[in-house]
Amino acid sequence: MAFNGYQRDDDTIDEDETPKKQPRSNQEMPGSVRNEPRSEADAPAGAATSERRTSNATTRHRIDSVKKTRPPFPWFGMDIGGTLVKLVYFEPKDITAEEEQEEVENLKSIRRYLTSNIAYGKTGIRDVHLELQDLTLCGRTGNLHFIRFPTHDLPAFLQMGRSKHFSSLHTTLCATGGGAYKFEGDFRTMADLELHKLDELDCLVRGVLYIDSVVSRGSSECYYFENPTDPDHCIQRPYALENPYPLLLVNIGSGVSILAVYSESNYKRVTGTSLGGGTFLGLCCLLTGCSTFEEALEMASNGESTHVDKLVRDIYGGDYEKFGLPGWAVASSFGNMMFKDKRESVSKEDLARAMLVTITNNIGSITRMCALNENIERVVFVGNFLRVNTLSMKLLAYAMDYWSKGQLKALFMRHEGYFGAVGALLELLHPS
Repeated sequence: MAFNGYQRDDDTIDEDETPKKQPRSNQEMPGSVRNEPRSEADAPAGAATSERRTSNATTRHRIDSVKKTRPPFPWFGMDIGGTLVKLVYFEPKDITAEEEQEEVENLKSIRRYLTSNIAYGKTGIRDVHLELQDLTLCGRTGNLHFIRFPTHDLPAFLQMGRSKHFSSLHTTLCATGGGAYKFEGDFRTMADLELHKLDELDCLVRGVLYIDSVVSRGSSECYYFENPTDPDHCIQRPYALENPYPLLLVNIGSGVSILAVYSESNYKRVTGTSLGGGTFLGLCCLLTGCSTFEEALEMASNGESTHVDKLVRDIYGGDYEKFGLPGWAVASSFGNMMFKDKRESVSKEDLARAMLVTITNNIGSITRMCALNENIERVVFVGNFLRVNTLSMKLLAYAMDYWSKGQLKALFMRHEGYFGAVGALLELLHPS
């Protein structure tokens, strides 16, 4: 398969398909040769010398084969979503003096630009706290960087790539998400780049499992909230995602997709909903005048949703227990807004909080039904809707625990919305 300016030769040896976080010994490196222990005294001197020469020549040949199948730098993976573009970039740290001399200035310029900044323009952000250091990928050791910017700023990204002559280094980028199809023409005309479009759900599953496997050696990637139904004692705890199958994977971006995952290659999309992060932000912009996700969340954190919503006790009075419902549960989202006096008394913060609760409760309700139907007790929530959104995570943890009587555990991942981009990067390095 040919893309990214290199030809994969299926006749060469297979490389290690499971990258490790720590540098491996030469015996574990792709293309190395393992010999059974043998004393040189057991063989004639000439035979031993000849054997060593043959072994060294074989090792050099296989290492050269690995280099030929390895794509040229820079290594990127992209997930172009409806709201955000997620980009992962691998920065090699084991560059030799010879390689540095051979590097073209364009490559050095791109590496300096991406790694020396934490902000790009007005909206691009490198999430420094998510950086993974000393990662070994495709036989190279380096740092993995996580960058995001709004999808509507993609033209500026393409102009940057054009100004740095990115197409002289690559002809094709590995990308996933709906935007990989929507903006394919823009990449071609504005940056002289082709997109190798990848299945979004394949990349998501592959990225989640890979990141969890490499991060679990240090600080935990996966976590949950202990005592979610007790606000005074609700504490975040690490969770070891060992033997993860089966699991329900809930990806909350602009919309929501829910997957039942039985192995890395065996999964199905159970259902989804159009009411996701895009709905929350869009309605908040409409109702409150805010313009960013962070601003909407800040408003929500200072609001009170009960001023906007009708609760079970508001409708059923004291007789709600016969329906098996708690009085505090929302019976009608925005139900109080049908009354003029209620509309006049609510704040923008109340509206933002009610919108957050509405979207989150809907996702939680659908997820619980899917878990019951699929007979799965472990639920992993990912996606950029959960970025800096502890309110929604605690609501989801509460809902899963309460409505399932403790049978369902809500799990979350530190790298939230970057898994699709990671899956695209892995496809670049190990084409299917």
